[in-house]
Amino acid sequence: MKRNETKKPSTCFSARSLSARSLLIGFLFIMIGGSALTESQGQDHPRPIEKARRTYMGRIVAQPMSHLGASWLVRPERNDEENATEAFDQLGIEPGMTLVDLGCGNGFWTLPMAKACRIATADQPATPANGTSSETPDYTGEVLAVDIQREMLQKLRANMARAKVENIVPILGKVDDPNLPKNEVDMVLLVDVYHEFSHPESMLWAIRESLKPEGVIALLEYRAEDPEVPIKPLHKMPKSQIIKEYTASRLKLVREYNELPWQHLMFFARDDSPLPAIEPK
Repeated sequence: MKRNETKKPSTCFSARSLSARSLLIGFLFIMIGGSALTESQGQDHPRPIEKARRTYMGRIVAQPMSHLGASWLVRPERNDEENATEAFDQLGIEPGMTLVDLGCGNGFWTLPMAKACRIATADQPATPANGTSSETPDYTGEVLAVDIQREMLQKLRANMARAKVENIVPILGKVDDPNLPKNEVDMVLLVDVYHEFSHPESMLWAIRESLKPEGVIALLEYRAEDPEVPIKPLHKMPKSQIIKEYTASRLKLVREYNELPWQHLMFFARDDSPLPAIEPK
């Protein structure tokens, strides 16, 4: 009886088959490698790896205000001293905008921003004779109110309830990340807070990521050029220093307002924004 013989599979391929397989493998390798390379090249400006700074680009970084000093933010004479009403009018807030009040504190700016940007999306019911409404309308247009102190956000929520303003989203930020959505923001307002950022490069990177192509940063900082401004030197900034730091973070000056009594008001956009850059005055 003959033993059964198992035929071994052939390990040889025709030249044509081998060539086709080689081409396929090579193509897949190129596609995978090329995709990774493209992804790597796309990360031209990754999130900075930054430790807390004591100085930045030649200036000393100031310490942030504690929530214990929040009453100073809503002092009765603030508008007379800073002409905050005029500054607010210069922001150009329009209904339906997505705004950010970064370093919102107890809401001195947040509340009027929310009232200026909201639009009712549901039909407002008729108001009964007793002055109350049976329904609360929904709104578009909102303010993302960011602070790194929980106590400040608690004060903000209390002021929201008193003012009956609903289109504000309190956000607990980090010292190096404001936790903002990407490419969704029309304006980020920074009022006398940027000079206190311990991670300025990281924060400007994150803010830039949040802006729409025509979105802007509205920056208010006390003028260091004016010795008559009664603010401690560490809490003031010269315009030249602001330009230097913002330009380094791929931002460009697109508008400014120079008529406020104590502060610079400067508007910055992404360097790839269609908004035209201007020279500071």
